[in-house]
Amino acid sequence: MTAELQPAEGTLLHTEMMSLNVGPQHPSTHGVLRLVVDMDGEYVTRVEPHMGYLHTGFEKTMEHRTYQQNVTYAPRTDYLHSFSHELAYVLSVEKLLGAEVPERANVVRVILHELGRIHSHLVFVGTGLLDLGALTPFFYAFREKETCQDLFESVCGYRMNQGYFRVGGLARDIPDDWPARVEKFLVQMERGAEEYTTLFAANPIFLDRAKGVGVIPADAALDLGLTGPNLRASGVPLDNRKANPYCGFEDYDFNVVTSQDGDSLARFNMRLLEFGESIKIIRQALKKLRPGPVKDPNRKISLPPRHELETSMEAVIHHFKLVTEGFHPPLGEAYVPIESARGEVGYYVISDGGSMPYRVKIRAPSFVNLQALEYACVGVQFADLITILATIDPVLGDVDR
Repeated sequence: MTAELQPAEGTLLHTEMMSLNVGPQHPSTHGVLRLVVDMDGEYVTRVEPHMGYLHTGFEKTMEHRTYQQNVTYAPRTDYLHSFSHELAYVLSVEKLLGAEVPERANVVRVILHELGRIHSHLVFVGTGLLDLGALTPFFYAFREKETCQDLFESVCGYRMNQGYFRVGGLARDIPDDWPARVEKFLVQMERGAEEYTTLFAANPIFLDRAKGVGVIPADAALDLGLTGPNLRASGVPLDNRKANPYCGFEDYDFNVVTSQDGDSLARFNMRLLEFGESIKIIRQALKKLRPGPVKDPNRKISLPPRHELETSMEAVIHHFKLVTEGFHPPLGEAYVPIESARGEVGYYVISDGGSMPYRVKIRAPSFVNLQALEYACVGVQFADLITILATIDPVLGDVDR
């Protein structure tokens, strides 16, 4: 203010609050998300997420499809770590059925599950820093992302939304040269992670934008229901691969990385450090790969091999019944929590004995994690809101379902 505009002594200054719409088309909202942000000048006083712009109705749709058909819907819920939703769904149905998953199928599931985690974190690093104005890391991260998707494509023909897992195992076996290609990618990924760290870890602009910004202490993180890297960044070492092991994760040696800071920088670093742990798990899984079946041998659950259809009428009958009607799990309910790139994901599935689920409810981590946005954003500047949203790392398909 100039000297002429200075208020008289004792006069109170009144500011006018402003409501700002962020989204649903804003590039930094990580999908079709609308935020109504109340601001006092440059400072955020309130944030209200408005969701539902990407609502797909997957949960209700899955109640009108056979159990095996629903594998198509699950990966579309979180299209960056789609293998996590596939895996969570088939594990719950397998629990209902009491299915026996062959060892080779479990190992391949672990490899793809961790490759999917790497893929999701690569998008996080590239687009998260892009939100802060750093363009270069985006191209570096997407170089590895494309290679990772090449591996997905060679297994099942799709780069995203794979639908490769099946109740009882896998759709088909992996190609013969695939393990060697995975190992080659891991070497590339190790070099890439070092490059990302060199690019921005000591960058003073990045540190000013992230360090001490959007702090969520451990008790608040637990109260808000955070899971995954966002919870571990606040110092709580919860990881379902350790706490509730699945697919044989109890036999793998890896660390649950945590930080005590709970700020945006810690949430960034969680993803970087998890690259190394996922690489460690995948290398152990590659050593566990042994020849063998990749489907439950029970013909009431798994489609018979194609060559049997030419010689066995019984195989033709099983094939016809499974494709047209599907299998019938016994009455019951099941929920198996797993650790996705965003936290705990699980499918609560109820069976009434029919060929379709009676109810499906998805525990999606992005939906719950988004609760922390207002807690972390009140009192910060508007530019910091974008940083905090990026580090919470929501996927809107995972929110709206």
